[in-house]
Amino acid sequence: MELYFKKSSIDARRAMCEAAMQTDHASNRGFNEIKHAQDKISEITGHEHVKIVNSGNSAILAAMSSFKGKILIPDQGGWSGFKNIAEFLGCEIIEVPTELGVINPKVLEDTIDKYKPEALFITSFAGYIAEQPVKELFECCDDNGVILVEDASGGVGDKERKLSNGHHAHVIVASTGSPKIINVGNGGFISTNDNEIFKKSKFILKTLKADPITCAGIFTEVNNASRILSKTVEACDFIKKEFKSSIHADRRGINVALKVDEPKKVGYLLRQKLNVEGRSIITVCPRYDRVIMKAVCIEIKNLDMQCMENDTLKEIIQIIDDVI
Repeated sequence: MELYFKKSSIDARRAMCEAAMQTDHASNRGFNEIKHAQDKISEITGHEHVKIVNSGNSAILAAMSSFKGKILIPDQGGWSGFKNIAEFLGCEIIEVPTELGVINPKVLEDTIDKYKPEALFITSFAGYIAEQPVKELFECCDDNGVILVEDASGGVGDKERKLSNGHHAHVIVASTGSPKIINVGNGGFISTNDNEIFKKSKFILKTLKADPITCAGIFTEVNNASRILSKTVEACDFIKKEFKSSIHADRRGINVALKVDEPKKVGYLLRQKLNVEGRSIITVCPRYDRVIMKAVCIEIKNLDMQCMENDTLKEIIQIIDDVI
């Protein structure tokens, strides 16, 4: 069985090549590429203000730099960059107790009452494994004057509009690097209806802005986001139903996490059998940005779309079953 790591679409690669050949930094050409990409992101998030930056971490840095008070993050299933960037900025971090990464709105409300934070940073999917109840979390934050920042790197283009929806997040950030849902190899974005966020982070946004070539790729690849996300969720559902050890089996996700007694051993064996062009789609837990328990994650989100047909998924299932 041949497995392939996720690639940008041919159309996106072609658009980036054309932009590289035609961009004249002394003209408006580069400006137009940036504006078109930002307008396209605005359409998909529903936010009025958008900035394209050079990475997802840059987007998080810009958002987090605009806050001075305490910042909440999940106690697991978040992005490790939340902690690293907060440490760099000198922000005080409070961890919200979760159910293996998923935040209960009532627990969030109690945490807000206790610590009086300024913002909550979450990812659309806890550990890429389980969908967060973003709307309910947003309502809790909004009622209490807390800014909800959703890292939608894994949730852009959600057809159900539960994720990456500007009506359910004050700020949306995302990476467009490999192997994210919008995958052009690098870049990211931040969107919001609150222009004060941009004013407070103006210097960072200017310093870390993306180039026109990346923007040309984003403008094109956004068109594939919904299809890629839907197909990835379907593939994970297909696999999860075959294993009683699946974590958050009843929630949408773009990774499959399985409880195992010996994660290092199982992870090693799976890496030998599920080789993806010399790269791995196996993550061993406990791990903050997945789940803090003994488990292995099969990173279906990293696979190219051609690997998500049922016949291929059945082979993957058989290999996993043989190992665990």
